[in-house]
Amino acid sequence: MTTVLVADDQPLLRAGFRLLIDSTPDLVTVGEAATGREAVELGLALRPDLVLMDVRMPGLDGIQATRTLVPAGVKVLVLTAYDLDEHVHAALRAGAAGFLLKDAPPEALLTAIRQVAAGQASLDPGVAARLIAEFARRPDPGAPEIGDLATLTPRERQVLTLAGRGWDNRRIATYLDLRVATVKTHIRHLMAKLDAHDRAQLVVVAYESGLIAPGGR
Repeated sequence: MTTVLVADDQPLLRAGFRLLIDSTPDLVTVGEAATGREAVELGLALRPDLVLMDVRMPGLDGIQATRTLVPAGVKVLVLTAYDLDEHVHAALRAGAAGFLLKDAPPEALLTAIRQVAAGQASLDPGVAARLIAEFARRPDPGAPEIGDLATLTPRERQVLTLAGRGWDNRRIATYLDLRVATVKTHIRHLMAKLDAHDRAQLVVVAYESGLIAPGGR
C-alpha cells in the first residue's frame, strides 16, 4: 500500500485528491496539509511514501517544503496549474521527483503517484521537453555541481540519453537489447556517479550537461 500526504491550500482540491486516492486499492491518504510548513511537519512525522505537493501555498511554499523533505528521504510529486511556471523549475532543482498539471486526467495522477513512489521520474508528457529545455538554457548558479560525464561508460551514456528523453526502463531495454534488470542497474550506477537523488534529476543532468540539446532529437 502506497501512502500519500496531500498538500494544497484549497480545501476542495485536497478533498478531491483524497477521494480519488482513497478510492484506489493500492493507494491511501495518510494526511492533509494546507501550507508548506504543515507539509514539512506532517511529512517528517508521518513519513509517507510520497507528498503530493502544490507549488503555491501561503507562508512556506511548496518549493521550500520540497527542499526540506527530499533530503530527509521523502519523495515529492509537484502539482502546478501552469506548464512553464518558474516555481516548477525550482521544485525540480529542489529534488522533486516529477510534476503534473492540475488539469491532468485522474488516471494520469494515479499513474504519476505510483511511478514516483516506485522511484521513477514522472514528468507531465505535454510539457516535460519544454520545461527541461527551458531551465537547461537558464542554469541556476546556485545549483549543486553535477557529476562528471567522463566517468560514464559508453553504455551508461546511452542509458542516460534515453532516460533523459523520458523513456522508461522497459523501452530502454527493448531499444538497447538489454534486460530490464540490467537497465535498472545502469540507472542506479548513473545516480551514484552523477550524485542524482532520483530519475528526475538524471533528466536534468542529461540536458544541463549538453548530452541532449534542448529541442533536439
